[in-house]
Amino acid sequence: MTVKKISPKKKLALKLYSWYRANEKKVHPLNYIFWECTLRCNLNCIHCGSDCLKDSLINDMPKEDFLKALDEITPDIIPNKTMIVLTGGEPVLRKDISEIGKELYKRGFPWGIVSNGMGLQAPMIKSLLDSGIRAITISLDGLEDSHNWLRGNKNSFKNAANAITILSKIEGLRYDVVTCANQKNINELPELYNLLMKLGLKEWRIFTIFPIGRAKGNELLQLKPTEFKGLFDFIEKVRKEGRIKLNYGCEGFLGDYEGRVRDNFFFCRAGVNVASILVDGSISACPNLRDNFIQGNIYKDNFKDVWQNKYSMYRNRSWTKTGICGDCDFFNYCEGNGMHLRNEKTGELLFCHLKRIEEGEKLPTGTNKSYSAVSPTGV
Repeated sequence: MTVKKISPKKKLALKLYSWYRANEKKVHPLNYIFWECTLRCNLNCIHCGSDCLKDSLINDMPKEDFLKALDEITPDIIPNKTMIVLTGGEPVLRKDISEIGKELYKRGFPWGIVSNGMGLQAPMIKSLLDSGIRAITISLDGLEDSHNWLRGNKNSFKNAANAITILSKIEGLRYDVVTCANQKNINELPELYNLLMKLGLKEWRIFTIFPIGRAKGNELLQLKPTEFKGLFDFIEKVRKEGRIKLNYGCEGFLGDYEGRVRDNFFFCRAGVNVASILVDGSISACPNLRDNFIQGNIYKDNFKDVWQNKYSMYRNRSWTKTGICGDCDFFNYCEGNGMHLRNEKTGELLFCHLKRIEEGEKLPTGTNKSYSAVSPTGV
């Protein structure tokens, strides 16, 4: 069976899901707010989409400014159903992160962070817990050499693994690990899987890297077609084994792999259920959507008004039915792929998951190493 050959039963499920997606766009309940609270970072990742630096020229946004914007939209949302996620840069570099957490907790918002783990030693974790943190995501991108190569620091792997070990012993805290698959770490995924099991991990997400930010022009960061297809075969096998909850990231329609490699069908929720406030005050959807995807700015616009009255390009994606999407039989299921995979100035699609998987199917076995014949346990 090829990736484009979808069973009648799955097609029906996808059609029903498209109706659900249409209703979500109509009512657009705001479930996630990402706050790019700093562009300072203690690493130098070669795939960074925000081009973060140790000494960023852009100042951190004062917490009062973000909280003001949050208070503007609070009457239109249910705080305990809206997750606030602090991103960066590296959020724990902010000396006032615990104060921020307490303010969010006081307002009834669950909150969390996306971290590289470098600053997540036991005292910092305790401080975050005391401030009501609900969730933490840690990046771990392969075994030690591969991870440190991607992150640009020889101590990065050690610190991330240590943070995961500490988090695994905390009751009631939701945490997971995110891995960015690339040509350097793709063959290590079975070993990484075993390592994560030993560290006590329960939830794991795998993303792929696409040519945006610093990743532009670096071919080692992009999976070759058979590697790309093999990644989904690996994920499916791990999911069937059932020892860890593994999902492919929320990016790209995957044809017949839908329903097999993640819990839900593809749905780019940017601007539908997800908003972000960037460090300069820009109001966007996901934090890596900039330029023409920006919908306003908290320093001149009311966040509530922007959420309710803007975002039309996100909620009506008929404009994406051009180029290779123009005559695609799967457009109603995909709607032009993830918004982050479109050129921020022209709107042109940069990457099609379905096409890349199909390329991997057509290439001879062994052209690139594929995981279709590799055991998840590496045995």
